[in-house]
Amino acid sequence: MPSTAIIFGALLILIGLLGYGYVMTTPNPSPTALIPAIFGIVLVLLGVFARARENLRKHLMHAAVIVALLGFLGTVSSFVKIFSVFAGTAERPVAVIAQFTTAIICIVFIVLSVKSFIAARKARA
Repeated sequence: MPSTAIIFGALLILIGLLGYGYVMTTPNPSPTALIPAIFGIVLVLLGVFARARENLRKHLMHAAVIVALLGFLGTVSSFVKIFSVFAGTAERPVAVIAQFTTAIICIVFIVLSVKSFIAARKARA
């Protein structure tokens, strides 16, 4: 599971960097485009520490799920906004797409983590 956290964290970092690269080309660049990267950095760090500290792995992976849950909750509104992108009425379509992608990545990570936690519990029993 630590490897999964690192991979999903890297994806979030990529979204943040691509979004920030795009907004730097606009008249009003905003550092808020880097928010997915911040969540990604935290996930990567938790994954790396979980690999290094076997005795803390369970706690660190639970913390990673909480980080992903916060990322999902912060971007879940994009599920409604994404339709405005397709309709051509979105004020900042790239931001909505970045939020939507962040939400998808976070929820997939949460689902995979919960499945892993259930499998680990069954294996111990």
